[in-house]
Order: sequence, then structure tokens, then C-alpha cells
Amino acid sequence: MDKKAKKRVEVLRKKITQMQQLLAAAKEQPDDPDEPARIQADIDKAKEEMHKLKAS
Repeated sequence: MDKKAKKRVEVLRKKITQMQQLLAAAKEQPDDPDEPARIQADIDKAKEEMHKLKAS
């Protein structure tokens, strides 16, 4: 991995952590029933991108 990819992976790790906290909060307080599914989809996309970067 080059320097840019390493930096992107680090940013994605932080983003995933923040989104997991948001997901937990959204599940506890169901104001918008679609919000947990949307947040989980974003987490899955970020994880997929991180795996692609690590594989290259």
C-alpha cells in the first residue's frame, strides 16, 4: 500500500467507528425507522472500500 492508501484506510477506520456509535444511538432512539438501515449500509460500503485498499 502506498501512503495515500494507508491514510485512506486510517480515515475509514475512524469513520466506521463513528458510524457504529451513530448506529447504536439510532437503534436506541427510533425516530426515523430507516436510519439504522442507512447507517449500516454506509458502514458496509466503508468496510468494503477498506478491504479493497488493503488487498491492493
